[in-house]
Amino acid sequence: MSAMAIKVLVIDDEPPIRKLLRMGLGSQGYEVIEASNGKLALQAMANTPPDLVVLDLGLPDLPGNELLRQIRARSEAVPIVVLSSRGDEAGKVEALDLGADDYVTKPFGMDELLARLRAALRHQLQVQGERPVFRVGDLSVDLVRRIVKLADKDVKLSPKEYDLLRVLVQHAGKVLTHKFLLHELWDELTDAQYLRVYVRQLRQKIEPDPERPQYLLTETGIGYRLKAPN
Repeated sequence: MSAMAIKVLVIDDEPPIRKLLRMGLGSQGYEVIEASNGKLALQAMANTPPDLVVLDLGLPDLPGNELLRQIRARSEAVPIVVLSSRGDEAGKVEALDLGADDYVTKPFGMDELLARLRAALRHQLQVQGERPVFRVGDLSVDLVRRIVKLADKDVKLSPKEYDLLRVLVQHAGKVLTHKFLLHELWDELTDAQYLRVYVRQLRQKIEPDPERPQYLLTETGIGYRLKAPN
């Protein structure tokens, strides 16, 4: 194993899932560290700090979100991708609000999981050294000059629309909950309807087809995600 291999801590109590992840991630050059419960996960983190965490919320010894809270307390930067049971919408929202970078619903495809892991790692690098110009497809956002373009044509945004886009760009590839976005943009407002209005207006301006968005994606019942750069 290369000394430069990305270390992934897989926390899941199901041996078949751990085996699947060990084989799938290992084939892509990741170094996999396994833990079957929260206690072993915290020991593993103390012994070998990981570059990335894949966390199943359904653990036998403590709630997954409590473990997530403890991992975040130990490391603010490590990307965390949550595995959640289908329909566990409240658990997903809580995990994202606690600092998870993304979630993947079981059962999942390995290609999807790998793409989410790459996006989480890109987001971490972007936060550490934020790029002044963000590009995805035909959309570009210059965070220094506050210039937004779609297919080389200037896009005129209201101040609030730009603020929304800026937050999405700063966290591109990460699911942002309604609660997080409302707090970032309005501080005191709690009605997600305000957010939906501005998302709809923003899509009218930055999407080639606002009815079939390519960039500003909805995570139903949870929030929104701006597509990560290629």
